[in-house]
Amino acid sequence: MQLLKKAILLPAVILVSHAIYAQRISVPEGNVPADLKNEKSINIEFTYDPMGVGKFDREADYVKAKTEEYNKNEAGRGDEWAKKWVNDRASRFEPRFNEEFSSGSSLTVDSKAKYTIVFHTTFMEPGFNVGVARKRAFINAEAVIVETANRDKVLAKLVIDNSPARSFWGTDFDTGERFAAAYAAAGKKLGKFIIK
Repeated sequence: MQLLKKAILLPAVILVSHAIYAQRISVPEGNVPADLKNEKSINIEFTYDPMGVGKFDREADYVKAKTEEYNKNEAGRGDEWAKKWVNDRASRFEPRFNEEFSSGSSLTVDSKAKYTIVFHTTFMEPGFNVGVARKRAFINAEAVIVETANRDKVLAKLVIDNSPARSFWGTDFDTGERFAAAYAAAGKKLGKFIIK
């Protein structure tokens, strides 16, 4: 009888845990332009300020704390980490987002496109993976669609909640890889969403 209860309870626990990490997109303002489906390209720009990270309301406080922690353990390590923290955006996060966005929408990324998406990251949860325990990383963001020639004309604001890092095979020990996976998930989902 006890085994039967566990067999029934396990799928429910799995469903709840997946629901906690479910990525959601909502449109609190405006409408996604209908003619976007007919476009061949879109411009995408990324912003990160202001942004919370983990238990910190301000990214600068998180970076300061981590830099000091790493430098305390090994001189110079924190300074290198802080540089990588910023450089990973252009070298890892944004390319993965763009690649998956194009895959999900069939739109190429082009700065001369009629429409621009300003993708603003509002929150990053770094998570962790220490082998025996892990916490999934995720990002929250806003995606504002504007006309490239008239940035003041906001056509739609979309909110992306809980875009999870889905890294496998031990690649998620690195914070940058976890975030790159979260940006990839956001790009794929947003690409599909705007042309549905």
